Amino acid sequence: PKNIHHAGAAARPSSPTVKPLPSRPLRLRLRPLHLMFASAPAGSLHLSHPAFGARRPRLARCRSSLSSSGAAPPPANANHLIQTLCASGRLSRAAALLQGLPAPTQRTYESLLQAAARAGDAALAAAVHRRLEADPVFRSDPFLSTRLIDAYAALGALPAARQVFDEAPDKNIFVWNALLKALALADHGDEALARLADMGRLGVPVDSYSYTLGLKACIAASASHAPASARVREVHAHAIRRGYALHMHVATTLIDCYAKLGMVGYAENVFAAMPERNVVSWSAMIACYAKNERPADAIELFKDMLASDADLVPNSITIVSVLNACAGVNALGHGKLLHAYILRRGFDSLVSVLNALMAMYMRCGCLEVGRHIFNWIGRRRDVVSWNSLISGYGMHGFGREALQVFEEMIQVGLSPSIITFISVLGACSHAGLVDEGKKLFESMMDYSVKPRAEHYACMVDLLGRAGQLDEAVELIQSMHIEPSPQVWGALLGACRIHGHVEYGEMACSRLFDLEPRNAGNYVLLADIYSRAKLQDQVAVLKELLEEHGLEKVPGCSWMEVNKKIHSFTSVDNKNPPVEQLQALIGEFVAQMKNEGYVPDTEIVMYDIEEEEKERILLGHSEKLAVAFGLINTRSGEVIRITKNLRLCEDCHSVTKFISKFTEREIVVKDVNRFHHFRDGICSCGDYW
Repeated sequence: PKNIHHAGAAARPSSPTVKPLPSRPLRLRLRPLHLMFASAPAGSLHLSHPAFGARRPRLARCRSSLSSSGAAPPPANANHLIQTLCASGRLSRAAALLQGLPAPTQRTYESLLQAAARAGDAALAAAVHRRLEADPVFRSDPFLSTRLIDAYAALGALPAARQVFDEAPDKNIFVWNALLKALALADHGDEALARLADMGRLGVPVDSYSYTLGLKACIAASASHAPASARVREVHAHAIRRGYALHMHVATTLIDCYAKLGMVGYAENVFAAMPERNVVSWSAMIACYAKNERPADAIELFKDMLASDADLVPNSITIVSVLNACAGVNALGHGKLLHAYILRRGFDSLVSVLNALMAMYMRCGCLEVGRHIFNWIGRRRDVVSWNSLISGYGMHGFGREALQVFEEMIQVGLSPSIITFISVLGACSHAGLVDEGKKLFESMMDYSVKPRAEHYACMVDLLGRAGQLDEAVELIQSMHIEPSPQVWGALLGACRIHGHVEYGEMACSRLFDLEPRNAGNYVLLADIYSRAKLQDQVAVLKELLEEHGLEKVPGCSWMEVNKKIHSFTSVDNKNPPVEQLQALIGEFVAQMKNEGYVPDTEIVMYDIEEEEKERILLGHSEKLAVAFGLINTRSGEVIRITKNLRLCEDCHSVTKFISKFTEREIVVKDVNRFHHFRDGICSCGDYW
């Protein structure tokens, strides 16, 4: 047989053909096969089978034992009975039978341990452990050592898993991998990496599964991206030297790790080098694009996946990633096609897919369709379903509706999660519901949810947007945990809205230490200085940006026309203009000036003439996208745009005018929320 091992467990052959028993039972004294093959060459399979074991009582004696009422079944059948009871979840009866069973088989032990892990029954796992320690046949069986470690890991009993490993007399590769898996599950990444190093020091031959677990440990062991990326690349290099880097499981895990670290280029290189790919590999790369602000690439790669192999069928994870990508670029047309695919393939039976489908519609501006899907899920709704609906209403500025959904969730008996409170507090922030947000924040402990940095960031944003900056600062100073970059970033954003220089400087002094490579913090502070006419400070920040080699994230907008994603990058004085699009926007701006409009050139930090600043404003990515939409869509069709940054005040004013002048509805989703422009009015009420 091929030497294929998976999930760190020793492979076991299928049962041999069983010949009819003779008239009298055969009584064989055989060592277990895994002991018989102990001297087999390295790399061969360790075989064992429950058909062989300790000496069994004679059949006649077994039958006589059944004559009395309530007596135990024959030992020959008791193993099968215990396995059946484990499969049906009747663990107390199975445990009782184990106590009187003279010779449990390997499969019986395995069934009990797997059942204990599924049911969360630590007492049963400990009882099986004690019985194994007293079993002269199986107490040194490496296969059962792996199963015992797996069970303790699933039960969260890491010390017991370590004990099993330390006391195991035969530590083969599967036992080592089981411990690595237990440590990775418990987020003990440093210890897992140390054990992986021990394997090399002791000469234990690592396999693809060892590298997979080691890569996951690299992520778990690091609180920040810098050390994690170095560790992942180190394990990657080691895998290359040992010839495992292109193994499908290792390569797929590498893609996933690089995706989590935002190292998309590395993930692309691994994916391109893979000699063969399965659905998990494709899904990992699609998810990498979707999670790292390259949703259009995720959609295109999904198309490539479908075209590459007719037998390659996307799984639910693939579908969810592509739905998230559609939502990321407001690709409603692609989302509708995927909806039809979901119905055709039967994925609508999965709540996870329906949740992602609902979120896609709501994040593409179709609130009614999203609510319809939520209602259709019905009793199958989970906390993710409710969170998606609350978040959807919040993104569109419907704070009251989000609060109502939150109350409905409580009434049906579902406990809100950490994400629930982030969603509902965010909804209050976008709608300016300060008092309601404060009450929700104070009620979190009533639901056993301890406030985290994300919740404090929501509250600072809520108070800051409402102009209550003093209270926002007081909240930060009273935090029971260290304020995160999210918290200080929320304060900085509020200072930018309200032009508060002192608090803006305070926030940036912390952010420069926490995020020294984030150019956006420098840009926001420079914007605050610029509006306060502090040009000397603006010049200092520009010098710092150049000194550290930092560049601000360019504004980028996306829109879908005829099932194709188009992207637009802001045009500044360093890039050639997009003549036709800028000319169209210029015509609208000229008409606006006749009605009293004054371009908001303060957001342009270049030291250039006013006329040149106005030209730069015409090249903002969302304006270019609006112009492209007007040219390439039918009259009356909704123009849907997504932007990677906050919508600037000048673009907001221009888009309001265009929606009225052209009698078109324009929906813009920026990094914070949705803006529905219609008849010269925005749904945000100029509060964003």
